Amino acid sequence: MSRPLSVQLYSVRTESAADRAGTLGRLAAMGYGAVEAFDVTDDAAGLRRITDDLGLDVSGAHVVQVLTGDPGRVFDAVATLGTDLAIVPAGFPHEDFTAYDGLARVAERLNSLAARAGEHGLRLGYHNHWWEIEPRLADHGGRHALEVLAELLDPAVFLEVDTYWAAVGGADVPALLGRLGERVAALHLKDGPGTKDDPNVAVGGGTMPVPEVLDAAPGAWRVVEFDACAGDLFGELQASRAYVSALEAV
Repeated sequence: MSRPLSVQLYSVRTESAADRAGTLGRLAAMGYGAVEAFDVTDDAAGLRRITDDLGLDVSGAHVVQVLTGDPGRVFDAVATLGTDLAIVPAGFPHEDFTAYDGLARVAERLNSLAARAGEHGLRLGYHNHWWEIEPRLADHGGRHALEVLAELLDPAVFLEVDTYWAAVGGADVPALLGRLGERVAALHLKDGPGTKDDPNVAVGGGTMPVPEVLDAAPGAWRVVEFDACAGDLFGELQASRAYVSALEAV
């Protein structure tokens, strides 16, 4: 994998709120080479200055705001960050993923937003949680809702697969990634006990089959994330970087 290992800045949201430059500096010092933004409308230019100063790439940006605000303003902020990947991280009713009609509505909205993103030189993606995985559509071969959604999306729309939430939703994650194929442009790597409510642990320290996951999507960005942390956050981030980097070096 030639791209640098990234970390989703939601993981350090509390620390960044207190000292954004110092927090990103700690991530860079650990050896992370990229970050993924999550609040792009909050001083994108300032974040870009920090990442440039630290030599960090921006692997992508989460853009839930496109569902409720002016998409053009949000996409301009993403472009300011220097990435071309704008990722919608949920924001649709959970029940839309339980039936084909709901999936069609989600796909129509994402396809429309993808056209707007293209006007800004960006690609639009969608990031899953457990509720896009857990439903299986009996009239579509019993496949996970996310797989059916992928068929309804314009080919320009990519997926960022949160591998931990996919496992929590009941997926065989390496097999799912294999079926989704080149649609997957990024992976969220996290680990833990495989439950909905418990905190995360360092990647490699929980139930996830991380080597098989990485092998199943060799061309995707690797993005470490903690929704919540069971231990010392920066220590767990360091351990995650060391584990993933060692696997990628093999």
